[in-house]
Amino acid sequence: MDRILLSGLCKIEWRDGRTTRLCDGGFVTWSGETYLGFDPVFGSLASFDAFHEGVGDEIPSLTMTLLPPSSSAVVDITSTSMQGSRVRFWIAEINPTTGAVSGTPDLMGDMQVDRTVLRIGKGKREVDVDVTSKAERLFALNKGNNLSPSFHKTVNPGELGEDNATGLEIAVAWGVASPSQATNYGAAASPGWFSNRSAAS
Repeated sequence: MDRILLSGLCKIEWRDGRTTRLCDGGFVTWSGETYLGFDPVFGSLASFDAFHEGVGDEIPSLTMTLLPPSSSAVVDITSTSMQGSRVRFWIAEINPTTGAVSGTPDLMGDMQVDRTVLRIGKGKREVDVDVTSKAERLFALNKGNNLSPSFHKTVNPGELGEDNATGLEIAVAWGVASPSQATNYGAAASPGWFSNRSAAS
C-alpha cells in the first residue's frame, strides 16, 4: 500500500488585488503556485474550525485564525474593504518521496470573508476571520435599488434621464407620445374683437 501525506491548502484572494497562499506546514507547489506555511505579509494560519452545513436560513460557515506578523498586516486584514474576499480550501495528497501533489486536490469550500475579530493578549496577536458561503449574498436585501437619480447614475454613469423625473404627481411613460391635454376655454369673448368686426361691416 502506497503511503501518502495530506496537506490543507488555503488561498485568499484579497479585494485589494493581493493573494495569500497558505498550507499547514512547509510548502506545497500545485498548478504553478506555491503554498507556504508562512506568508511574509499576512503571516500564518493558526487554526480553523471544522466545516459545518447550514440548516434552514443558515449558511455554511467557519472561522479561521491568522497570525499576522505586523500591525500593518492587522490593519489590512481587518479593513472593511476586505469583506467579500474570496477564500478557497483544498485537501491535497502529497507523495512523501517526491513532495509533489498527487492528482487534483479536493475543493472543500469556495467561500468569502464575512467579518474579522482582532484578539490581543500578552504575547498574542490573532485575527479570527469568519468566512461564509457565497450564498450569503442571496440574503442581502437591496432596498436602496430604485429609480432615484443617484442610484440610476451608479448603474449608468453620466446618464441624466432621471434628473427631470423627480417630484412628479402624474406618472409619465418614457418613450411614448404624451397624451393630449384637454383644455376648457371660457365662453366669454373679448368685447373689443366683436366691436371691431361690427365696425368693419
